[in-house]
Amino acid sequence: MVKAVKGLPAGWGVCFRTVLLDNIPLALSYWKNTIAVGSRHKDIIFFNAITGSQAAVFSGHTDRVTSLVFSPNGASLISGSNDMTVKLWDIQTGGVVKTFSGHTDWVWSVSISADCTKIASGSEDKTMRLWDIQSGECHGVIKQWDIVYHVSFSPTNPQYLLSKSNYKIWQWDIDGHQIPPTYNGFCFAFSPNGTQLVLCTGRFITIQDSGSRAIVAGFHVPDSNTRRCCFSPDGRLVAVAAGHTTYIWDITGLDPHLIETFIGHTSFITSLVFSSPTSLISASEDQSIKFWQIGAPSTDSVVTNPNSASLTLSPIKTITLQAKDGIAITSDLDGVVKTWDISTGFCKASFQTPAEAFREEDVKLIDGRLILTWHAKKKIHTWDLKKEELLWEVDGSGYTFQDLKISGDGLKVFCLDSLFLHAWSLQTGEVVGKVDFGDFKYSGSLTVDGSRVWIHYSQSEYQGWDFQTPGPSPIQLPPGVFTDRLHLTDTMLWDASLSRIKDVDTGKVVFQLSGRFANPSVVQHDGQYLAAGYASGELLILEFNYMSPQ
Repeated sequence: MVKAVKGLPAGWGVCFRTVLLDNIPLALSYWKNTIAVGSRHKDIIFFNAITGSQAAVFSGHTDRVTSLVFSPNGASLISGSNDMTVKLWDIQTGGVVKTFSGHTDWVWSVSISADCTKIASGSEDKTMRLWDIQSGECHGVIKQWDIVYHVSFSPTNPQYLLSKSNYKIWQWDIDGHQIPPTYNGFCFAFSPNGTQLVLCTGRFITIQDSGSRAIVAGFHVPDSNTRRCCFSPDGRLVAVAAGHTTYIWDITGLDPHLIETFIGHTSFITSLVFSSPTSLISASEDQSIKFWQIGAPSTDSVVTNPNSASLTLSPIKTITLQAKDGIAITSDLDGVVKTWDISTGFCKASFQTPAEAFREEDVKLIDGRLILTWHAKKKIHTWDLKKEELLWEVDGSGYTFQDLKISGDGLKVFCLDSLFLHAWSLQTGEVVGKVDFGDFKYSGSLTVDGSRVWIHYSQSEYQGWDFQTPGPSPIQLPPGVFTDRLHLTDTMLWDASLSRIKDVDTGKVVFQLSGRFANPSVVQHDGQYLAAGYASGELLILEFNYMSPQ
């Protein structure tokens, strides 16, 4: 019997990736699949928003980076720091174009005007400064009554900006003239087209028209610790971070309503940014950055509505279960390898692989290293994903490939073709064993357990060998000697859109997938967990309450 559905990577409220840092992230900015992260460390780190992998590091500040914003055209990045400076960076070169000095205390916030001619900065020194980008000179200092924690130009009007000082939000023109009225609030944000403002005053959130100041919508959140808010790129959604939790509101129509609550951070959220109309990125004092997906209903049931919406993700092609490490590993048709936490179903990390024209492939976590092996362009390649290094490659032009697997002990790579079973050393690429099938031609798939490997070549027939003993010829295993995980077969029986998994000894159907999840493209199970990958890009992880059927 199935105990529980442990993970679905699509749906409302799904955190599909967590990036762990060695410091507290304080600021996020997003531009076309690139995320800039400022933290208590003095460097600015860039991540690929698709894979979660680190892309670049900009060094130049001498204290923590508190605020970041990309220019509207994405060519530049502006940063504010506790070293009391504002810097303008060239994204292509990673170099500092200008350093703006003049504040006498920490800089908490920076913003760039829509016409890319001016920068505004807010500081602990209780001033907001306006800088000319071309000359690098400060052409205005606006003294305020308290620390300036947040400044923001209108995204469409370069003559208009807001600042937040303590519990007050002020309006200004570019010449430093205050525009009434002032507002109470802990945080604010402009809509992408500049026509609306979201204002957060504790538990109460209002959406106002920027021109008429009329309240368009109002709603409450359960937590009064609201410190961050933002609009989605299409202006339909508003995200509000309160304490450890983020709330997503749909503000279209006459009845704004809460559509999602994102729970997962274990400390206060420090920054929020939408990366698309249906995805959000959050940073927290728990030293993590989380990627959240909005837009498809999640489910607690295996039997689901086949017409349910799903995310547009690349089809999953392979799955590896490593229950002892608490992870499942998938690869998809775009060549992206992901590791998933079995207990939560959350994606932990993603890696863009260098492989092209994949055929057979396998990937495993070995001693903390994620190792990928694949066959393409008549060669077998083995790659360290974390180090992004090619370990070795061998000529495979003489093989008619059936399957490719990394041994369970992480020492060998097995390759099955119609005439031979080869084993290469994972470290060196040297041949360490070979089985010649002679006149009998095998076809099917490989299953590995430690140094032992089996060929599954018919409904319930297996042949196995043990490659642990050094030497070119492995030991053939007697019939009936096979790992417990083979007690369940992943052979699917198709009957009126039902997928059934049966016991190979008794022929009894022990589990059935139906509805939307009836047709997985790939399945792996080890007697305790079953992982099913789909053409939709979804991964379904189920936990069984037995190790093997009786």
